[in-house]
Amino acid sequence: MQRWRGLEDIPQDWGRSVVTIGSYDGVHRGHQLIIKHAVDRARELGVPAVVVTFDPHPSEVVRPGSHPPLLAPHHRRAELMAELGVDAVLILPFTTEFSKLSPAEFVVKVLVDKLHAKAVVEGPNFRFGHKAAGNVEFLTEQGKVYDFDVEVIDLYVTGEAGGGLPFSSTLTRRLVAEGDVEGAREILGRPHRVEGVVVRGAQRGRDMGFPTANVETLPHTAIPADGVYAGYLHVEGEAMPAAISVGTNPQFDGTERTVEAYAIDRVGLDLYGLHVAVDFLEYVRGQAKFDSLDALLEQIAADVKRCREIIAEEE
Repeated sequence: MQRWRGLEDIPQDWGRSVVTIGSYDGVHRGHQLIIKHAVDRARELGVPAVVVTFDPHPSEVVRPGSHPPLLAPHHRRAELMAELGVDAVLILPFTTEFSKLSPAEFVVKVLVDKLHAKAVVEGPNFRFGHKAAGNVEFLTEQGKVYDFDVEVIDLYVTGEAGGGLPFSSTLTRRLVAEGDVEGAREILGRPHRVEGVVVRGAQRGRDMGFPTANVETLPHTAIPADGVYAGYLHVEGEAMPAAISVGTNPQFDGTERTVEAYAIDRVGLDLYGLHVAVDFLEYVRGQAKFDSLDALLEQIAADVKRCREIIAEEE
């Protein structure tokens, strides 16, 4: 799959394509419906399927300080889109200048002049252009002028997550923030993932016999609520069963919020400096402070046992 950052990265000889535009944070099951339809349509027409997305999130430029927690960084979104059959991902740097493009200017500059759209696939509430003035009705009219079809796909899927609310990135972020990683998983179609580089911590876990990978997460990452979770630690292509702790480590009067993963039954791992990923399968318990170190160690052992059971059931 080709990855372009900015309009200037698009090959000069790029032909017609099927395009879908959106933030697509998390590439959840609703997003997947739209993207899969775009891919299927592209195959029918014999042209590539292109996803157009933005960096940073448009809200950060329009309303500074409002950047939402991210469910997936751009490289992860691209991986997920590639799995769905997307041929190219265009990441448009969302600047103040870019935000001022009118809907008509956006259509010409992006869809017509650069991507030569043959069809555009969107959800019913798609908005674009300055002050989000463009919608699917306007896009459809522009398609008649510039010879591209517009297909509107209902992306709303519902399930048990969020009490039956339609699946969305906003709902997923809320569930993650509440520690409901099982609900988030239903929406995403896979476990919620956090990524980052392993850095040196206080090494208390190592001293207690449960060495953890202290993950320095990427900026704006959607991190689950404080507590203990069962999941996986992904290192260089290997998925290791893990007990994961999120929080400030109140036992030792910590103040900095961290994500730490203990690779269950693994010894001698040296992960410092490596980029790793942590998948959250299930919430085990909330963060707590214990009366003694022995009580803490007893609870950690119980946590690891429970995480081992959850992962065994999963596998």
